[in-house]
Amino acid sequence: MIERSSVVHRAVDQFVYPFTENSLHIKIKTKKKNISTVELIYGDQYEWINGKWVTHQEKLEKTGTDSIFDYWQIEVTPEHRRIRYGFLLSNDGETLFYTEKGFFPHPPEDPNQWFCFPYLHSEEVFRAPNWVKETVWYQIFPERFANGDKKLNPKEAKPWGSEPPSTTNFFGGDFQGILDRLDYLVDLGITGIYLTPIFKAYSNHKYDSIDYFEIDPQFGGKHLFQKLIEKCHGNGIRVMLDAVFNHSGYYFEPFQDVLKNGTASAYADWFHIKNFPLQGGSTPNYATFGFVDTMPKLNTQNKEVKEYLLNVGRYWVKEFDIDGWRLDVANEIDHAFWREFRTEVKKLKPDIFILGEIWHDSIAWLRGDQFDSVMNYPFLLNVVRYFAKKSITAKEFVENITSCIHQYPATINETLFNLIGSHDTPRILSECGGRVERVKLIFSFLLTFSGTPCIFYGDEIGLQGGMDPGCRACMPWEQNKWNLEIFNHVKRLIKVRKQEKLLCGEGAISFIDASDNQNWIAYVRSNKTKTIFVLLNSSDQKIKYHLPFSLKGRKITNLLDDREFATEADQLSVEVDPFEICILKW
Repeated sequence: MIERSSVVHRAVDQFVYPFTENSLHIKIKTKKKNISTVELIYGDQYEWINGKWVTHQEKLEKTGTDSIFDYWQIEVTPEHRRIRYGFLLSNDGETLFYTEKGFFPHPPEDPNQWFCFPYLHSEEVFRAPNWVKETVWYQIFPERFANGDKKLNPKEAKPWGSEPPSTTNFFGGDFQGILDRLDYLVDLGITGIYLTPIFKAYSNHKYDSIDYFEIDPQFGGKHLFQKLIEKCHGNGIRVMLDAVFNHSGYYFEPFQDVLKNGTASAYADWFHIKNFPLQGGSTPNYATFGFVDTMPKLNTQNKEVKEYLLNVGRYWVKEFDIDGWRLDVANEIDHAFWREFRTEVKKLKPDIFILGEIWHDSIAWLRGDQFDSVMNYPFLLNVVRYFAKKSITAKEFVENITSCIHQYPATINETLFNLIGSHDTPRILSECGGRVERVKLIFSFLLTFSGTPCIFYGDEIGLQGGMDPGCRACMPWEQNKWNLEIFNHVKRLIKVRKQEKLLCGEGAISFIDASDNQNWIAYVRSNKTKTIFVLLNSSDQKIKYHLPFSLKGRKITNLLDDREFATEADQLSVEVDPFEICILKW
């Protein structure tokens, strides 16, 4: 029996959206194994012949299954750019028509009872800037990446890497250090750098801004920053800065004025203050990031605050030609501010990348009027649970990632910011208990999956460390301290990704069903002319896998060693060693 309560569709967000300037994606989800076929019935509400509404009928494709739902999708091209539509659901001889007004045994004759996508406007096709999907990002925590000019060191700076990272120690990382190591990033294959905050601040992490228009003295001046931007651009590397607009630092001049003058301060409304005088401690009487009294929350609904922060956004784009803004604690700032921010920075540079830090379902920020992408922490969570901790099965991993994929439109999935570690999480090798083979599998998944991948500095050489501040150790530049097995694996995978555009956001991605007792993950990325098959063996046993495709006579390329071969049999089998991978193209 068709379970009506489990049929989910709304004519918004990830369920229906412009995919190209002429076509729509329409999706629906139904209870797992409850529906055998789904068909779309659709037409233009104004098109009638002999008193009857003209409709068309096409089957949807099942694009994935998680632990609860089956997901269905179709791409349609409405002739007149308008569409009214509904679904014909079938299972074991039972059929139901599902429209906006509910379930019917027969299709309603009035188009007004059907779902509606009023008009397909080509400018409403939402995609991040095209360059983003081909970018391999590298996140740099400037204080800990490289010390290139010791004359800039803070007074209390320790010798490089001489002690474990803490919340208070400094080691003198700077822009000159990044410039000195730019060849390393080019050689690795990096095409985008994400810098955590560089503006004048009190702490080593710089998320407590003192002046948003000045670079912190320990990093070097604006002239050196301009040189860094130019050198990066000359090497095909984009640069993204970190904007901390949710809160300022304790020594931010307006906050200091409020501390001094209280209600008489011209900046009293720049912050969310419960009462005066201000009191910090474990429970401040003013809003903060978390309960950190040195990070007072900014009131972005105050016109002066808004204009100040919008000027910050404009300034670094206009004066230094940065390529992106990563927005810290983005979900705690009002949507109206982000809409205006997007408008202002896109005026100056239409292809600038706007990335929000949001750890949960982010569809409210991804409707084309605010962000281009978000940091994909659900991706990280599931990668750690499966590959690192083995706390979920391969089947559960596939189901969880499938659910994540169907949470957003395909146009968003192309450039979701996938990460396997950051300044806010334990190091990935530490998460894996030091097991290099598991880290290699994780990088294999990261660099062959849809989205724009990001590497946290040092993860590619096996740097270890726990949660903040443990994950913020100095980058060791002596190669005898590197894990070259990880490094060479990452470098090879980046090269494969850059050579194969199908691994950079083009085409669809789908998992091959996983069973309860298997220890491998298989998926394909495909378009109309090409398929790439990926298999990750996450077990300590060699596996023999029969590809579920008819490949007789096809030329197949092993992308890891560029060997080409043709199959004579109808079915191809591959053997994959323990904790190894297979990437084939045909």
